[in-house]
Amino acid sequence: MNRSARLTVLLVSSSVMVASLVACMPSRPMPVPTYTPSSSATVAPDQDPVLRPGEGAAENKAFFDQVADQFLFDHGMGDGRAAIDNLVAAGFRKEDMQVTPDTTALGIAVDSLIFSVRIKDECLIGQYSAMGYTSIIAPILGTGTCLVGVTRPIDW
Repeated sequence: MNRSARLTVLLVSSSVMVASLVACMPSRPMPVPTYTPSSSATVAPDQDPVLRPGEGAAENKAFFDQVADQFLFDHGMGDGRAAIDNLVAAGFRKEDMQVTPDTTALGIAVDSLIFSVRIKDECLIGQYSAMGYTSIIAPILGTGTCLVGVTRPIDW
Protein backbone atom coordinates (compact mmCIF):
# COMPACT_ATOMS: atom_id res chain seq x y z
CA MET A 1 0.00 0.00 0.00
CA ASN A 2 1.42 3.34 -0.99
CA ARG A 3 1.76 6.30 1.30
CA SER A 4 -1.32 8.22 0.14
CA ALA A 5 -3.52 5.11 0.50
CA ARG A 6 -2.29 4.60 4.08
CA LEU A 7 -2.98 8.26 4.83
CA THR A 8 -6.51 7.92 3.43
CA VAL A 9 -7.16 4.80 5.54
CA LEU A 10 -5.81 6.58 8.62
CA LEU A 11 -8.02 9.65 8.04
CA VAL A 12 -11.12 7.51 7.44
CA SER A 13 -10.39 5.44 10.56
CA SER A 14 -9.92 8.58 12.64
CA SER A 15 -13.17 10.06 11.34
CA VAL A 16 -15.06 6.88 12.21
CA MET A 17 -13.61 6.89 15.74
CA VAL A 18 -14.51 10.56 16.30
CA ALA A 19 -18.02 9.98 14.97
CA SER A 20 -18.42 6.98 17.28
CA LEU A 21 -17.34 9.00 20.31
CA VAL A 22 -19.61 11.91 19.41
CA ALA A 23 -22.54 9.52 19.13
CA CYS A 24 -21.88 8.37 22.70
CA MET A 25 -22.15 11.88 24.10
CA PRO A 26 -25.54 13.02 25.36
CA SER A 27 -27.30 15.62 23.25
CA ARG A 28 -27.91 17.77 26.33
CA PRO A 29 -25.94 18.24 29.53
CA MET A 30 -26.28 15.53 32.17
CA PRO A 31 -28.07 16.71 35.33
CA VAL A 32 -25.86 17.18 38.37
CA PRO A 33 -27.33 15.97 41.67
CA THR A 34 -27.74 18.69 44.25
CA TYR A 35 -28.28 18.52 47.98
CA THR A 36 -31.71 19.58 49.16
CA PRO A 37 -32.11 19.92 52.92
CA SER A 38 -34.77 17.77 54.48
CA SER A 39 -38.00 19.52 55.32
CA SER A 40 -37.97 17.74 58.68
CA ALA A 41 -35.13 19.85 60.06
CA THR A 42 -35.59 20.32 63.78
CA VAL A 43 -33.54 23.48 64.23
CA ALA A 44 -34.00 26.67 62.24
CA PRO A 45 -30.72 27.82 60.64
CA ASP A 46 -30.73 31.12 62.57
CA GLN A 47 -31.13 29.46 65.97
CA ASP A 48 -28.42 27.95 68.12
CA PRO A 49 -29.02 24.25 68.73
CA VAL A 50 -30.18 23.26 72.20
CA LEU A 51 -30.38 20.02 74.16
CA ARG A 52 -33.81 18.47 73.66
CA PRO A 53 -34.38 16.09 76.59
CA GLY A 54 -36.95 13.41 75.83
CA GLU A 55 -36.40 13.68 72.08
CA GLY A 56 -34.34 11.38 69.86
CA ALA A 57 -30.79 11.38 68.58
CA ALA A 58 -31.63 13.24 65.37
CA GLU A 59 -33.18 16.10 67.31
CA ASN A 60 -30.10 16.33 69.57
CA LYS A 61 -27.34 15.81 67.01
CA ALA A 62 -26.82 19.49 66.17
CA PHE A 63 -26.35 20.31 69.86
CA PHE A 64 -24.07 17.28 70.39
CA ASP A 65 -21.98 18.38 67.41
CA GLN A 66 -21.79 21.99 68.57
CA VAL A 67 -20.67 21.02 72.09
CA ALA A 68 -18.12 18.44 70.92
CA ASP A 69 -16.72 20.54 68.08
CA GLN A 70 -16.31 23.59 70.32
CA PHE A 71 -14.46 21.45 72.88
CA LEU A 72 -12.05 20.25 70.20
CA PHE A 73 -11.51 23.81 69.01
CA ASP A 74 -10.90 25.10 72.55
CA HIS A 75 -8.88 22.22 74.02
CA GLY A 76 -7.64 19.94 71.27
CA MET A 77 -8.47 16.25 71.47
CA GLY A 78 -7.70 16.14 75.17
CA ASP A 79 -8.51 12.95 77.02
CA GLY A 80 -11.63 10.84 77.31
CA ARG A 81 -12.52 12.13 80.75
CA ALA A 82 -12.44 15.76 79.61
CA ALA A 83 -14.56 14.93 76.55
CA ILE A 84 -17.17 13.16 78.71
CA ASP A 85 -17.13 15.90 81.37
CA ASN A 86 -17.74 18.45 78.61
CA LEU A 87 -20.84 16.57 77.42
CA VAL A 88 -22.09 16.17 81.01
CA ALA A 89 -21.66 19.92 81.59
CA ALA A 90 -23.78 20.50 78.48
CA GLY A 91 -26.58 18.37 79.95
CA PHE A 92 -26.08 14.88 78.53
CA ARG A 93 -26.44 12.01 81.02
CA LYS A 94 -23.12 10.40 82.00
CA GLU A 95 -24.76 6.99 82.54
CA ASP A 96 -25.69 6.97 78.83
CA MET A 97 -22.11 7.55 77.65
CA GLN A 98 -19.16 5.47 76.51
CA VAL A 99 -15.64 6.49 75.55
CA THR A 100 -12.67 4.65 74.10
CA PRO A 101 -9.34 4.63 75.97
CA ASP A 102 -7.20 7.71 75.45
CA THR A 103 -3.86 5.90 75.69
CA THR A 104 -2.56 2.76 74.04
CA ALA A 105 -1.34 -0.32 75.92
CA LEU A 106 2.14 1.25 75.72
CA GLY A 107 0.94 4.46 77.38
CA ILE A 108 1.08 6.51 74.18
CA ALA A 109 -1.72 8.99 73.47
CA VAL A 110 -4.20 7.62 70.92
CA ASP A 111 -4.60 9.33 67.56
CA SER A 112 -8.38 9.01 67.70
CA LEU A 113 -10.92 9.22 70.51
CA ILE A 114 -14.49 7.96 70.10
CA PHE A 115 -17.33 8.77 72.48
CA SER A 116 -21.05 8.16 72.46
CA VAL A 117 -24.34 9.09 74.09
CA ARG A 118 -27.24 6.62 74.02
CA ILE A 119 -30.54 8.39 73.41
CA LYS A 120 -33.63 6.20 73.30
CA ASP A 121 -32.90 3.44 70.77
CA GLU A 122 -30.08 5.28 68.99
CA CYS A 123 -26.55 6.49 69.59
CA LEU A 124 -24.85 9.79 68.94
CA ILE A 125 -21.25 8.83 68.19
CA GLY A 126 -18.50 11.44 67.95
CA GLN A 127 -14.84 11.08 67.01
CA TYR A 128 -11.84 13.35 67.51
CA SER A 129 -8.80 12.73 65.33
CA ALA A 130 -6.06 14.59 63.49
CA MET A 131 -8.65 15.24 60.78
CA GLY A 132 -10.95 17.07 63.21
CA TYR A 133 -14.35 16.14 64.56
CA THR A 134 -16.98 13.97 62.94
CA SER A 135 -20.16 12.28 64.14
CA ILE A 136 -22.92 9.88 63.16
CA ILE A 137 -26.21 8.55 64.46
CA ALA A 138 -26.22 4.76 64.77
CA PRO A 139 -28.60 2.16 66.18
CA ILE A 140 -27.92 0.65 69.59
CA LEU A 141 -25.97 -2.59 69.38
CA GLY A 142 -27.44 -5.90 70.52
CA THR A 143 -25.46 -5.45 73.74
CA GLY A 144 -27.47 -2.31 74.55
CA THR A 145 -24.37 -0.17 74.06
CA CYS A 146 -23.13 2.12 71.32
CA LEU A 147 -19.45 1.30 70.87
CA VAL A 148 -17.82 -1.96 69.79
CA GLY A 149 -14.68 -3.15 71.52
CA VAL A 150 -12.87 -1.96 74.61
CA THR A 151 -14.19 1.17 76.25
CA ARG A 152 -12.92 3.09 79.24
CA PRO A 153 -14.97 2.80 82.42
CA ILE A 154 -16.71 6.07 83.22
CA ASP A 155 -16.34 5.76 86.98
CA TRP A 156 -15.61 9.29 88.09
